[in-house]
Amino acid sequence: MRKQVEEFIQKQELLTKGEHVLTAVSGGADSTCLLYLLIQMREDWDLEVRAVHVNHGLRGKEADRDADFTKAFCKEYEVPCSIRRVPVRETAGAYGLSLEEAARSLRYQVLKEEACSWERESGKTVKIAVAHHGDDNAETILHNLFRGSGLRGLGGIRPVRENIIRPLLTVTRREILTYLKQEGICFCTDSSNQWESCTRNKLRLKVMPLICAQVNERASEHILQASERVHQADEYLEHQAKLWLEQYGVREYDTEGRASGERTGADARQLYREPEIIQTYVIRQLILELAGSRKDITSIHVEALRQLLYKQAGKQVDLPDGLMGRRTYDNLWIERTTHSIDKRTQHGAGDGICREEKAPSVEFEVFSYEKGMEIPQNQYTKWFDYDKIKGALSVRTRQRGDYFLLPGGGHKTIKAYLIDEKVPAEQRDNVFLLAEGSHILWIIGRRISEAYKVTAETKRILQVHISGGKEDGR
Repeated sequence: MRKQVEEFIQKQELLTKGEHVLTAVSGGADSTCLLYLLIQMREDWDLEVRAVHVNHGLRGKEADRDADFTKAFCKEYEVPCSIRRVPVRETAGAYGLSLEEAARSLRYQVLKEEACSWERESGKTVKIAVAHHGDDNAETILHNLFRGSGLRGLGGIRPVRENIIRPLLTVTRREILTYLKQEGICFCTDSSNQWESCTRNKLRLKVMPLICAQVNERASEHILQASERVHQADEYLEHQAKLWLEQYGVREYDTEGRASGERTGADARQLYREPEIIQTYVIRQLILELAGSRKDITSIHVEALRQLLYKQAGKQVDLPDGLMGRRTYDNLWIERTTHSIDKRTQHGAGDGICREEKAPSVEFEVFSYEKGMEIPQNQYTKWFDYDKIKGALSVRTRQRGDYFLLPGGGHKTIKAYLIDEKVPAEQRDNVFLLAEGSHILWIIGRRISEAYKVTAETKRILQVHISGGKEDGR
């Protein structure tokens, strides 16, 4: 086990000798195995190892048991350990998240805080080691496949992301349990891993065992092999998009020859001639260049931009994060708009501080609608009839002409709605909207347009989930 993991660490360049490693330890088999391996490597690799245990407060005495076990284990092996408790239920309720989502978000927040604290103390970079293994990766790939992910999602969990490393991706759960037994290492069993309300648990407890038993016992291994090829294809296509933009990209420069940062584009006539897959990757690269992230950009937005290649000059589509796509005669442009989501509000009451309103984080998911499905009543999770949406969607604040449809077919402007709802004038520009052009699907945290509601004739659902930010302007 140790040799296999060390070879993987070297191959993927996860660690070098003399580094500081902060390990996330739940007390379960996987994280206990990871910490034990790092302890075994500590002398040969000249590693400084610390541990963090996050108590989510969801399992009562069982959670306290896990914390006590982790503390005792670390004390036995002389590993400094921090025990942190986080308010998962409160966070889930406040932001409309599932318990699983809230726990994960808070867990990584704690890890980053502890890593930053250690970096300030030591003056050295700190790596965060987490215990995802090969079976976790296979489950993630299937989960992304069923949700309609692109090549990036089908590439699975990567061994390294920023300062987070995953040394156990090369081994399976069975190998971990065998190793712990051979070494005489105890661990805790987390009952929440048996909760079938969690999607990943369903994949782990039902789907994967069924596939391995009735399709191929090496299914997990084959999924990972396919995923690696998908990842290679994704990297290759991304590289080809960059090469294409070196030749046909269009930039806007200031008088000193610097990129303006306000818009970037591509030769539309040349891009029109390319295969659809290259068009898609070029557009994604353009968005990344301007926005610095593709977090809120979905396949819906990319396809809407791609369709601009086949439309006349002057056509445009709204995008998240205050961006817009526009077709001119020669070029396809991605540009910033004056209605940026991270908009600045007026100064506070004489304090001279310009405050930034944070946009909500938006997750899109498309799936087939079946009779009997229960429409979520969650304030920040809404369903829409996907086939009624013709253009790209954006999350933004209000613009002149925005409206939504009422029951019976009438329409109402957003301005009139906010006045009727007695939203103070100084707060109306802080209300975020899910928009298709000027038609507002959802006044986030409030109501949706009648035009996009799910009906008995609905075939596909677009689920939109808001997981953060100042969604309702209050």
